[in-house]
Amino acid sequence: MSVKNAFYAQSGGVTAVINASAAGVIETARQHPEQIGTVYAGHNGIIGALTEDLIDTSQEPADNIAALRHTPSGAFGSCRYKLKSLEANRAEYERLIEVFRAHNIGYFFYNGGGDSADTCLKISQLAETMGYPIQAIHVPKTVDNDLPITDCCPGFGSVAKYVATSIREAGFDVASMAATSTKVFILEVMGRHAGWITAACGLASEGEGQPPHILLFPEVNFDQEAFLARVQQCVETYGYCVIGVSEGIKNSEGKFLSETGLTDAFGHAQLGGVAPTIANLVKDKLGYKYHWAVADYLQRAARHIASKVDVEQAYALGQAAVRMALDGKNAVMPAIRRLQDSPYEWDIVEAPLKDVANVEKFMPAHFITDDGFHITDACRRYLSPLIQGEDYPPFSNGLPQYVRLKNVTVARKLPEFKI
Repeated sequence: MSVKNAFYAQSGGVTAVINASAAGVIETARQHPEQIGTVYAGHNGIIGALTEDLIDTSQEPADNIAALRHTPSGAFGSCRYKLKSLEANRAEYERLIEVFRAHNIGYFFYNGGGDSADTCLKISQLAETMGYPIQAIHVPKTVDNDLPITDCCPGFGSVAKYVATSIREAGFDVASMAATSTKVFILEVMGRHAGWITAACGLASEGEGQPPHILLFPEVNFDQEAFLARVQQCVETYGYCVIGVSEGIKNSEGKFLSETGLTDAFGHAQLGGVAPTIANLVKDKLGYKYHWAVADYLQRAARHIASKVDVEQAYALGQAAVRMALDGKNAVMPAIRRLQDSPYEWDIVEAPLKDVANVEKFMPAHFITDDGFHITDACRRYLSPLIQGEDYPPFSNGLPQYVRLKNVTVARKLPEFKI
């Protein structure tokens, strides 16, 4: 087998552990120099391939690559950019082939969510449609936990641990002040269509009356009257009410409560803050003093409290992606298979990309209580293993120490390409 170089890139919203997958890919590739030459990383995702903006990861010492395992965010830069179909933009695919050929790239590893799986699937078809041999492997990642087939998605376990911890701590705060001050606290978390992160907030409650008292999921249409009645009941019973809400909750007409009218680069509706919308409703209808917070980037960047299980899975999937490529696989994704809940056991299986791309996994109905406001025991059994264990980064001067790569770029060989 002739030695081919590899292309690795990160896509979509970054996570606390996506760099662990990068480390898994790069370190495993370095162990097979007879089959994989240089791993080039795309600067800002697939855009790096289109613009021939390639980072030579061989210029990074082993210690730096190893340190990616405990460093959050995307070390090579990410992007929100979805390839159009071959029919709609053949020039992009021809450009990719030109870049791959110029740099002897035969392996393609794309680390992202559902839209990234679609891009990876399209790249995998280059050999068949345009005569360029390449093996494309999707490395799963998304805090939303909405990819099909895989038991969970790297990035989610750490977000789940962060939001459950944060809402538990905030709950203690509100409880201590409720007699004379704030009665209602609202934490807004990510989740456009799937309520997995909101559900994770529910892990903080382990007994009657413990916060969060109410969870609002995208899978359950928002019922204003039922919600306000439950808030009032909680305040009268417990003295306060803590609420976890997904950014993507919808009204009875299926419209996002926080929709701004704008769209992002993938064509998805741009969402504003739903927490202040809910807070103002509580104030206007019930008159309670409130506070709200939006977890936003904090939830997905919080490497200091990452789930050990999440870190291990992210790294292992990076390793598995390389092994699948070396085995001649194409258009597949390494996926986590749950073997049992307690103790949590899992392994890695192969998922066809055609069954992954553009498919969202929502919260199943039996994970949400009948009233629509909390999680069931079945949901707890699913979620709890994913937040287990701590994997602290090294600290110095009281702060976590993260690696900043040199990111040495490769000299361009081709004319400029505008996207």
